[in-house]
Order: sequence, then structure tokens, then C-alpha cells
Amino acid sequence: MRIVGGRYRGRRLQVPEGQDVRPTSDRSREALFNILEAGRLTDGKNPVVDARVLDAFAGSGALGLEALSRGASDILFIEQAPRALSCLRQNVDGISAPGSLHVLKASVLKPPSTDSPCDIVFMDPPYDQDLAVPALMALRDAGWLGGESLAIVETSRKELQEVPEDFELLDRRVYGRAQISFLRLARVP
Repeated sequence: MRIVGGRYRGRRLQVPEGQDVRPTSDRSREALFNILEAGRLTDGKNPVVDARVLDAFAGSGALGLEALSRGASDILFIEQAPRALSCLRQNVDGISAPGSLHVLKASVLKPPSTDSPCDIVFMDPPYDQDLAVPALMALRDAGWLGGESLAIVETSRKELQEVPEDFELLDRRVYGRAQISFLRLARVP
């Protein structure tokens, strides 16, 4: 696995062994960032540049590190699995961006509160456990998602068929077994 674009393009990333972590494929990540950088969901503006980004269920941190490589300014990672945390910390330590990368050991279902919503929230929960909706609600309630935040959620194709209350679906793409949904809060609580 590697970073596919931007400043750190080609940098290899550590991935935890076993089936517990299923990183977003290079192909899916590249397609996802092409959609974002083209501004298709944000009136022609690239939302990644200078963005505050949350990588929830971070695993290896590939989504957050890809965002950093493409111009995001502040990346926060939430992960709680010990093996994933170990790989995530190795990947973060391998990037020279002091002050820009922050690892939080926490559950996405019970995240710490924040006063500053993120511009982009990437979420890649374990497949087939129906964690996407409860995690979105928890992140919204803890302040991570605001009215202008984009939530990009990777699930299996059979999950997240209904858009959660208070959210609107901006776009949805399918890549093999993966489904990527682009959401925004329709109503800020």
C-alpha cells in the first residue's frame, strides 16, 4: 500500500496483518481524491487544500495521509485497535509534518468532543457491522461534523442504503465490494 498522489506520492504505508483492518484500495483512494480535487461536490473548489481532516476508523491512516499529501493542513486520526494503532503511529512518524498530524486513541462511537468541526471526515468502519450511521451520529453530536463538513463514508455495498436523518447524499460510487458515499449535514443540530 502506498500514497497515490501529491507531495508524498509513492510513500509506502505499513498495514496491520490479519483481517481486522481493510484499507481503502489505491484505486478507490485515487478515484475518491479525483472527485474531491475536481470540486464536483463543492462548487468547483478543491476542498482538500488547507482542510482540517478527520480520519475515523483510521486503521493504517491511508486516507488522512493521502489528504495531507494533497494539501490538507491538519489531520486527526481516531483509532482504538492496538495493532492498527501501532501501524498508524509508524506511518505518521514516517511523515515529516510536525504539528499537522494527531493520533487519538478512542472509539469513533464515543469520540472526544471538539469545538472545531472538520472540513472533511473520512470514515471507513469495518464492513457488515452497521457502524456507519451510529458513528456519523456520534461524530456529529461530538462536534466533528458541522454544516460545511463533507463526510466520506466507505462501507460494503449492502450497508448505508438509507441516508441517516439530518444528512443529505451528495454522491455515491461503487468500487468492487466497496461503496463510497459523500454526505453533508442537511440540518445542523
